[in-house]
Amino acid sequence: MGKSWPALDVSTRGGTDHELVLAAVDDYSPTAIEERDAALRVFFATPELRERASASLSSQFTLTSVDVDDEDWARRGQGDLSPVVVGRVVVYPSRPAHPADPAQVDIVIPPSMGFGTGHHATTRLCLAALQSIDLRGKFVLDVGTGSGLLAIAAVKLGAPAALGTDDDADAIQAARENLELNRVTNVELVVGDAMTDPLPAADVVVANITGALLVRAASRLVAATKAGGVLILSGVLASERDDIRRAFANQTVEDVVQQDEWLGFTLRCR
Repeated sequence: MGKSWPALDVSTRGGTDHELVLAAVDDYSPTAIEERDAALRVFFATPELRERASASLSSQFTLTSVDVDDEDWARRGQGDLSPVVVGRVVVYPSRPAHPADPAQVDIVIPPSMGFGTGHHATTRLCLAALQSIDLRGKFVLDVGTGSGLLAIAAVKLGAPAALGTDDDADAIQAARENLELNRVTNVELVVGDAMTDPLPAADVVVANITGALLVRAASRLVAATKAGGVLILSGVLASERDDIRRAFANQTVEDVVQQDEWLGFTLRCR
């Protein structure tokens, strides 16, 4: 039996607004969101986080606790998921049978409900932002690395080295497996908390976490970005735009892009 992921099914019958649900669960560090016929399935890293979210949200929404087997989801997902194309980057759920196109950057990330596969809008926003800057000669820090996808993409797009951090040891193990799968050797992975553990100085910092955590970690993320460096932020709901602008008010906003209800920010740090 593989790992089971704790989740909540939040009923969307009666026209429950998806953005309202996403904003409500943001404080409980959801790891993934799956849209279903009449519900949003929200996944959490631990049963404790799920129970805290359930206790807090039960008065607002109709909730059902479920446990989803990761290996079963992965087997189904591998057949269901199509490649994600963002600019030159193509993310596959399994290794493609055809020879690689030299004009594109192929990355293989097997599906897992715990960690990103590139299908979420926030990951696509970060992949696009990484391609908007010149990564040659740049050291990249990926905060909340999950599957390691963004760190892998950074080095495949020209960065000589990257470091991925995550407070979830399972995520780091999954990311290590993805490094091997993609034959990437110039990415280091460490278990670490963005709020308490040291962050190395980097030319480019990517943080695809949650809007609430970005606000709390703002000073640490800016401190980790070298002067003149680039800070890429996502995991931000459109309703959190002003919170992010206030938290990073002293930095130069170079771009803000929206996909669905999600935002991606590209900042130049002073």
